[in-house]
Amino acid sequence: MPEHPDHSERVFHSALIVDDHPLFCDALAMTLQATIGLNRSDTAPDLVSALEKISGDGSPDVIVLDLNLPDVNGLEGLIRLKNVVKVPIIVVSSMADNRVISSAIHAGAAGFVPKHSQREVFRAAFEALRKGQRFIPPGYVLLDREESADPDDAATRLASLTNQQARILQLICEGKLNKQIAYDLSIAETTVKAHVTAIMRKLGVQSRTQAALIAKETSFDNVLQDRA
Repeated sequence: MPEHPDHSERVFHSALIVDDHPLFCDALAMTLQATIGLNRSDTAPDLVSALEKISGDGSPDVIVLDLNLPDVNGLEGLIRLKNVVKVPIIVVSSMADNRVISSAIHAGAAGFVPKHSQREVFRAAFEALRKGQRFIPPGYVLLDREESADPDDAATRLASLTNQQARILQLICEGKLNKQIAYDLSIAETTVKAHVTAIMRKLGVQSRTQAALIAKETSFDNVLQDRA
């Protein structure tokens, strides 16, 4: 469905391609310039470089992201970029199946293009993005959130937390009790308990300790920093 109710079309003049293969970056930049008419395509070999470039130069009109970067796990790169930019992010990856594509879309990607795709697929993807529509490549289907969920992808589960739940999990990681959390956040202790229950359900764990372990084993602090 369109995401821009005013029916205005997006215009893409610049792109940031985030991929650790220089030859692919160059080839993709030429493809986008030829098919989309981009004026500028910058590249970054990893997530840290991409975040630094965005911080220094500002956001491009669109980000083209590979999932398999050297400094991220799973959908972490997509999730962190979504926290710092408002522009569409289109995933271009060799890891293309219905589950991966659906997980990326549910995590906030505006579209997904398998790396082996022909130019016409890229053209169709950007036509959809211009209209504010999500793009699913031909031959693939969008699974619902439960079907596409990867039980081993902690970053995706953590990203499903609301900002308030994320703050509460951070305080749990600091060893604070519900009463202390309630005081720090100026909310009722019963509200904290409800949030803790929801956090454990979303993370698929049975205790606060397990929730804290998942947070500490991922880059949860980085995700929180990006949200701030």
